[in-house]
Amino acid sequence: MKWFWVLVSLLLAMPVYAQDRNTLRIAAVTTERLPIYQPASGSDRVKWFIVSTVGPLSLLAAGPISAGFSTAINSPKAYGPHWEGFGKRYAMRLTGVSTGNAMEAALGSLWGQDPRYIESPRRGFGTRVKYAIKTTFVAPHRDGTFHAAYARYIGNVGNNFLSNTWRVEGANGPGNALVRCLLGVVGRMSGNAFAEFWPDVRERFGGIRRIIKLIMWSSRHVARRSIARTC
Repeated sequence: MKWFWVLVSLLLAMPVYAQDRNTLRIAAVTTERLPIYQPASGSDRVKWFIVSTVGPLSLLAAGPISAGFSTAINSPKAYGPHWEGFGKRYAMRLTGVSTGNAMEAALGSLWGQDPRYIESPRRGFGTRVKYAIKTTFVAPHRDGTFHAAYARYIGNVGNNFLSNTWRVEGANGPGNALVRCLLGVVGRMSGNAFAEFWPDVRERFGGIRRIIKLIMWSSRHVARRSIARTC
């Protein structure tokens, strides 16, 4: 309970410090400016929250993987190593993700932080990998420059510690919350990498599929002509 009230105090104090722009500018890490950037609107933030929380990547990939792994090792044991336990773990993850995303979207709107992932303006595999890693910890602000993603930090730490109040025994300690915070950072980094490179993969495999279809069509066309000549 002590950890809960410490966290609440920090969360309540953050907006006061955020009002001092000079303090933020000193603490912020400005890395570069996006060449073409449109600040996130209210509808953009709502869309980001919905997609990040209940989008296909969250519901059909991250959620099942997380719940499946925890079920396989039976952690926490109170849920058990069965389908019912899988469902409870899946639902528990979803409540945490929705809470953290709501906090990031709300605080980000006050501080001008964009929660969306903006693809790297520079090409090159290594450059894009570094960009995906870097943007796990920084986010674009209204002027297109990158600064420390304070709203994201609070959303990650806040949801993992606050969720201790409704988690079962054995998964509601400070150490458990810290591990979940670390996994949240890794998950965000993985999501950035997916958003950065998936369009290229889809385009490349789309081209391969078109080539395969063309080859198959040509083969069928040749076969028909051969049959027609034989007849």
